[in-house]
Parts: sequence; structure tokens; C-alpha cells
Amino acid sequence: MKKLDRYIFFRILLITVFMLAVLIFIFILIDFSENSDDFADKGATFAQIWNQYYLNYIPEMTRLVIPVAVFTACLFLTGQMTERLEIIAIKASGISLYRLVVPYILIGIFLAAIVSYLDAYVIPEANSERIEFEQEFLSKGSERIDRGGIFRQDSDSTILNINFYDPNTNTGYRVFLTEFRGNEISRITQAQRLIWVDSTSNWITDRAVTRVMEDKKVEVFNTDREVFDINILPRDLARRTSDIYQLTYPKAFAYIRSIERIGAGGIDLPKVQLYGRMAYPFSIIVVCIIGFALAADKRKGGKGFYIAAGLAISFIYLVLMKVIEPFGATGTVTPIFAAVFPHAFFLIVGILLMLLTRK
Repeated sequence: MKKLDRYIFFRILLITVFMLAVLIFIFILIDFSENSDDFADKGATFAQIWNQYYLNYIPEMTRLVIPVAVFTACLFLTGQMTERLEIIAIKASGISLYRLVVPYILIGIFLAAIVSYLDAYVIPEANSERIEFEQEFLSKGSERIDRGGIFRQDSDSTILNINFYDPNTNTGYRVFLTEFRGNEISRITQAQRLIWVDSTSNWITDRAVTRVMEDKKVEVFNTDREVFDINILPRDLARRTSDIYQLTYPKAFAYIRSIERIGAGGIDLPKVQLYGRMAYPFSIIVVCIIGFALAADKRKGGKGFYIAAGLAISFIYLVLMKVIEPFGATGTVTPIFAAVFPHAFFLIVGILLMLLTRK
């Protein structure tokens, strides 16, 4: 049985690598054909396109398509063994179907662990460089979450309001900082511009007017340039929908804590994205179980059935993940439920298929 385990393990691994190469190659061809006009119009060189865009896109593409590649490998190998009556011979020798699925689960765990590590520490850096390239050379819609009328809570007694923020220059326009003492306003600072200085990691006001309210009196102070002492960073004002995909797991959790601290809205979206990233590798184990259960019985249609079943299940799996994500982002369901439900649902489907498979 150990020899059979090794055979199944490495055979699935080999087919998966081949399928990954084919799928990534097809994806690059399609993507290049769609974006070639933008590349030419924006003056991107082939070296930039390959080094900055596609080389950095390959890790993300690998993460996205590896469940499909593994699923195809499991269907192909198991279907081949079924067609050759090898599954029947193995069961006749006293090896149960549940024992036979062990190498499938092991290869799923092995690949899921690799993808999880890459997604936690390697892929975010590649995504960051790729997204930077896309912003410069591809005509894509804005990913910004906050545009105008930005409110942030610097502390329990301080509220920052920025009418408009430009993330390219890290400059806010028409800025109001309101400070409270108990239930009363103690200070209001109004500035035409708020500028982030990288060298000192501070905000500088431009033409600020400060009104201090104390003992029913108002004192007015005018300044041209002054350090704005607030505990808010540029990333807190220029959030994008792709932010989570550019951060390692530790940085992503810190990013979410930062959003919660400053009282920004839309907190559920990055939570769904992060939890979805963390749960996604589990889909590799799920499709290994489903692929084995589907192909372990000889069915009418042969390889055509396996191909059709594989495409149908992959499509439904993907659609379910995409459909439920907005519900988690809007708070209709919890972010954890939105991230875990598709995988839990198909795990149950895989277990039911295993129970229904002839022993």
C-alpha cells in the first residue's frame, strides 16, 4: 500500500504541475491579447510587461488556479484507474475505499500548506508590484474606497474630517480637526491643506486657523505651516479594495486593527478578503476528496463525464465564493461565515459522495 500511496501522491503532483503550466500559459495569452493595446498606448516595454507584470502575476495565478489543477489531476488519475479496473482490484484485495483516499488527502494537505505559506508571505509582495504596474499602464477603474467626505476618529475625543484626499501626493484638502472635552467642543482646527512629509513622518498644515473654546470664550490662532499631531497615517486615508492582497498575514491583521481604531467604515470588506485568503487553500483538500469520490465509480460517459463534472463543480464552487463575498462585506453575514461557508458546503458534498460511492 505504501508503494501505491507514493504512486498516487507523485502522480497527482506531476499532473497538477503540468495543468498549472498549461492554465497559466493560457491565462497569460488571453490577458496579453486583452491588454496589448493598453500596453502599447501607455508605452510599456516588453521587459516591463514581463518582469513587473507577468512574473509578479504568476504567483497569484498559481494560487487561484491550483484547486482546478488538483481537481483535474484527481479526476484524471482516479478515472484512469477506474477504467483499467485497478480500483476494483484494489478493493478486492481488502483495501477499503476510505484507506485509498488517504494519499489524495495527503497531497491536498501538502499543496494547501505550500499555497498558504506563499499567500501569507510571498504573494503579497508580488501583488504589490503588479498592482503598481496596472495603475501606471492599464486602464482599470479606481479601487479607492474613500474618495470625499472622509471622517476618522484619531482618539476618543478627536474627529478628523477631510473633504478630499489625493493619495498620489498624500495631501488632504479642506481639513477640519475637532477636539472634545466631555460633551463640549474644546478646539477646532481648519486648514486648507494637510500634507504628509515622508522625511519626518508627520502631517503639516497649510494656512491653518485654530479656534480654542474655553470659559465661553473663543481664541483664534492663525498659522502658515505647523505640525499636525494626529495618529493617522496616509494608508488610513487612501484605502483600496486591493489593499489586503498586498499585505502579509501579520500586516493584514495590523491593517484591520488600524481601521477599527480610527473608526473608518467598510471594515467588513477587508475582513472578508483576509479570511477568504486564509480559507482558500482548504479548497485544495476539498476538491481532492470530491475528485476521488466522483471518479472512483465507473460511470457512463467515461472521460467526458469527468471533464463535464470537473468544469461544473469548479464553476459552481467559484460562483458560490464570489456570490457570498458581498454579503459578508455588507454585514449581512459575518466575514468568517462568508469566507468559510463555500468550503464547508463542498466538504459536506465530498463526504456525501464518498458515502454514496460503491465500496
